[in-house]
Amino acid sequence: MQAVILAAGEGRRLRPLTHAMPKAMVPVANRPILEYIVRALEKNGIREIIVVVGYKKEQVIRHLNGLEIPVKVVVQERQLGTAHALKCAAHLITGDFLLLPGDNYIDTASIARIMKERNAVLTWDHPHPSNFGVLMIRDGSVQQVIEKPSEAPGFTVSTGIFSLGPAFLDFLGDETEIPNAINAMIVAGTNLKAVPAEDWQDAIYPWDLLRLNAALLQGVRQERAGRISSSVVIKGQVSIGRGTTIGPNSTILGPVIIGEDCEIGPNCVVLPETSIGDRVRIEPFTLIGHSLILADACIGSHARITDAVVGTGTQVGDHATTSPQRTIFSIEGELIRAKFGAIIGDNVRSAPFCVFKNCIVGNNVHIEDGKTVYGEVSDGTRII
Repeated sequence: MQAVILAAGEGRRLRPLTHAMPKAMVPVANRPILEYIVRALEKNGIREIIVVVGYKKEQVIRHLNGLEIPVKVVVQERQLGTAHALKCAAHLITGDFLLLPGDNYIDTASIARIMKERNAVLTWDHPHPSNFGVLMIRDGSVQQVIEKPSEAPGFTVSTGIFSLGPAFLDFLGDETEIPNAINAMIVAGTNLKAVPAEDWQDAIYPWDLLRLNAALLQGVRQERAGRISSSVVIKGQVSIGRGTTIGPNSTILGPVIIGEDCEIGPNCVVLPETSIGDRVRIEPFTLIGHSLILADACIGSHARITDAVVGTGTQVGDHATTSPQRTIFSIEGELIRAKFGAIIGDNVRSAPFCVFKNCIVGNNVHIEDGKTVYGEVSDGTRII
């Protein structure tokens, strides 16, 4: 069996984090989402994997080339929809295949379930079904896919993961999106079986990454590399990468993953459900918890960073605080209520004594000292 992964999209609702990388490459528990999918396929014995790339394609190709798993890459030059992306790979499809989005987490057991079926979709019961394709199911078979309805008729949604035969390609026609082609196949008389997934997770909005990160960290493998001071306290499942230094009197409570060549402490606290990328520096007397700190970021001393995503290359000044609160945001025209500390984009510079209150800070923002930041801040803004 083959697998086709669609990883050409940008993931606009995940901005500012997808300004410089496609959604499939956003690291969660220090691995791109795409890599979890590839490895789940490999564990099920699927070795013929095709990945369709487009937006920021060089990053995806570079990462795939670094994996030990052989992957064929197809380029979608213009992002004209998921059906068009699949058509770009049609010449490589020789038989039954799995179709998967490259920006959703799926576990190995769910792949094993759907591999046993032909013409099937993995399903999930979701509390917010209007963000997805809602499935109308009767006697275990899908009757229709209703894509992102304003009023959902049910809670069972499509994960976007299908087991299909090559005949499905005939239904792509001039369609731009996969759900339309699926509906055309159903109308033509093909039965599409609904198969419940074991574990599937999608990050629609930036703060969803915190939930996804916490879930994936449950499977972190304990590893001790680098230099760890004898006075450091480590409890739970904690992975520390090569070249990383953990300074004296620091405490790390797992599940936590820390990348390579980081400098942490002394006198720091890293609380559970935290991922710290490669080459991150965390200055003394700082606390971090339930957060994602992406590669090359720096967190100043005496800071308290919780429920936050800190982008690549960002420098957060001394005595910074994130304050989780509930606020309504407008994302791509939708009003969304969310509670988190801060989403901070790439290459942000904040001076000391700043407070981040449930805010989304764009890329390349400069913030002078002592400012309280809330709401949405556009790319390139200077707060004085």
